[in-house]
Amino acid sequence: MAEGCMMALRYGMVFFNLLFWLGGCGILGVGVWLSVTQGNFATLSSSLPSLSAANLLIAVGTIIMVIGCLGCVGAVKESRPLLLTFFILLLLIFFLEILSIMLFFIYQDEIDHYAQRDLKKGLQLFGTEGNVGLTNAWMIVQTDFRCCGVTNHTDWFEVYNASRVPDSCCLEYSDNCGLDNPGTWWTAPCYERVKDWLNENLVALWIFALCTALTQSPVRFSMALFLWEILHAAK
Repeated sequence: MAEGCMMALRYGMVFFNLLFWLGGCGILGVGVWLSVTQGNFATLSSSLPSLSAANLLIAVGTIIMVIGCLGCVGAVKESRPLLLTFFILLLLIFFLEILSIMLFFIYQDEIDHYAQRDLKKGLQLFGTEGNVGLTNAWMIVQTDFRCCGVTNHTDWFEVYNASRVPDSCCLEYSDNCGLDNPGTWWTAPCYERVKDWLNENLVALWIFALCTALTQSPVRFSMALFLWEILHAAK
């Protein structure tokens, strides 16, 4: 009966990790598509130019594919080294997630100050050669969130050395509308608008975090299989 339970557990792990691997393929595909069609889309940081939506999706998709492949092959082949590697990787990712959450809440104010300073520095690259991704990202953020600048629309005055803003700051978009009267611009700070949006969608974010935690349930499966293989080999 014990062998039957372990067989069911093994098949369950294979099925789960196959879905895990397919999900990684999908994420990687979206990342590659964004990289090819949009370049460095959603790059807002000047100090971390590689931190783009495309690169993040490619990295996450690749990691998920590798881990899913290890778990699936390890379960099918009943390989103790692969199962142990799979277990260690998932456990390491789990601890990194917990550590990241703890550090975020402990140093939240410092992170806010650093992020705002870095984003303001990135404004200086807006519209310059080789920074299409950053330019497009700011245009999308300001248009969708109806905001202007990092902490204030005057952040752009230092960029242009004049009392003007990008056209994406305008209440009604038109060419060179950023040169018009300030009464025609969005004045809400983008940093606060994005934070408010995250707070409004906090429930959805917690659900996503819970689903992410549930996807790491194969840690238990892999460890059970690994211990079973050890016991089986010791007979």
